[in-house]
Amino acid sequence: MKIMSVDLGDVRTGIASCDKDELIASPVGVIHEKDHSAILQKVSAIAREQKAAEVVVGYPKNMDNTVGAQAEKCSGFAKLLTEELEGDGIKVRLWDERGTTALAHGLLDDAGRFGKKRKQVVDAVAAVVILENYMAYRRNNGLYSK
Repeated sequence: MKIMSVDLGDVRTGIASCDKDELIASPVGVIHEKDHSAILQKVSAIAREQKAAEVVVGYPKNMDNTVGAQAEKCSGFAKLLTEELEGDGIKVRLWDERGTTALAHGLLDDAGRFGKKRKQVVDAVAAVVILENYMAYRRNNGLYSK
């Protein structure tokens, strides 16, 4: 099943997608936009273009498991995205993304990506990490289906 992930940000939003066999998550790109309604339209268009069956929106809960302002924004965005995509049969779900941005920065450190180049891709890499975590969950819980 084709799955897409979204790392929603205030300035940049990372997008990743996997192949239909759910083996490899790859960055799709970064949306440089602050207006959430414009982000909603762009994410919806990409989900349709990617032929995604499901979109996973990163849900940045606090480390103590509480919900902060950014998590509330992501929850509201996921609700609007659900309404936008329901006619296409594309499911939307929130996925705990705690630690993904830090992990994305670590991966970019290992790859020697710093400065402007890093800033351009870190959100897409974070979206890949979110998607990889979700795909692992599906495999480990018997939810994977070819």
